[in-house]
Amino acid sequence: MTLGPSPVERLARARADLRMGVPAVLSDGAAGLLFVPAEAVTGERMLRMAALGPELILAITARRATTLKARVYDGDIARLIVPDKATPAWVHAVADPSDDLMAPMKGPFHSLRGGDARLHHAAISVTKTARLLPAILAIDLPDAAGFAATNGLTRITLTEVEQALSETSPLAPVVSARLPLEVSEAGRLHVFRPEDGSEEHYAIEIGQPPRNAPVLTRLHSACLTGDLLGSLKCDCGPQLRGALAQMGAEGAGVLLYLNQEGRGIGLTNKMRAYSLQDQGFDTVQANHRLGFEDDERDFRIGAAILKQMGFSAARLLTNNPAKVRMLEANGIAVTERVPLKVGHGRHNAHYLTTKAKKSGHLL
Repeated sequence: MTLGPSPVERLARARADLRMGVPAVLSDGAAGLLFVPAEAVTGERMLRMAALGPELILAITARRATTLKARVYDGDIARLIVPDKATPAWVHAVADPSDDLMAPMKGPFHSLRGGDARLHHAAISVTKTARLLPAILAIDLPDAAGFAATNGLTRITLTEVEQALSETSPLAPVVSARLPLEVSEAGRLHVFRPEDGSEEHYAIEIGQPPRNAPVLTRLHSACLTGDLLGSLKCDCGPQLRGALAQMGAEGAGVLLYLNQEGRGIGLTNKMRAYSLQDQGFDTVQANHRLGFEDDERDFRIGAAILKQMGFSAARLLTNNPAKVRMLEANGIAVTERVPLKVGHGRHNAHYLTTKAKKSGHLL
């Protein structure tokens, strides 16, 4: 028995390191990969990494590579050979699209073709779950364990990462307490904490909904700008308040408040997407230019919370049919899709049109 970190805890430690710009080591057998988020690359660390081997690699997603017109040979990622005279500014510019329109010519790029790209793919996935831009600066290591130990770096294995990313981290109920609300004095807040150390998620229960009947439910992704600040760029705030009001009117319901800001890319990247929207791109195009998919949320979390609370069926408050399909695919029967058409205005008209045309929302 050891007091050291478990594989899940090492992965959480690696995410924390990456957010501080500290490299991590990803191993597969004896060999491995030293990697650091591209947005956090400094001149000193870049020089030290370059001294370790003949070829530095900048790995980006296929979405970002398409924007840059770089060749993709590795499925959903591309491995770009870093030029000898490249600087941290070049690495940042390839990873971050903020100046693409002002400086579109960042190449020519030379994509690595052949060889095993699984470590690079996993490293990008870990970086993405740390809510960082999905791009890494990396170099191969012949002795991953030894290098990590000598340099005091967190080492995670490919098997551990693939297993962790293939499933949702178990959620533990931490506490629940009575919370009188404007819409209902019979409110209760439940807090759920993931085992992997990621953000907590919340369930707001209105009244005492019976566990043997479909519960009026809203899966609501956190939106600081809309829910708290009253942003007019989205319809999140009105949807949150509208869902709670309907539950209050019916006397029962559960609103799941899931910490998946910006469709799962985090607040910082959401603001990067907003900046790109100011340049003329729609919400989907902005996500793609950043290297993300249209929607990076994990809907398994909502299903897991409902099950823990004793529910097996829901009347789902949503305009998004994908939420219905995802909830049903994860063991919650959806007996009714309840529309929630609120919050339309001139500032979010283009945003809502894009959601309808590209994401299938029924608006």
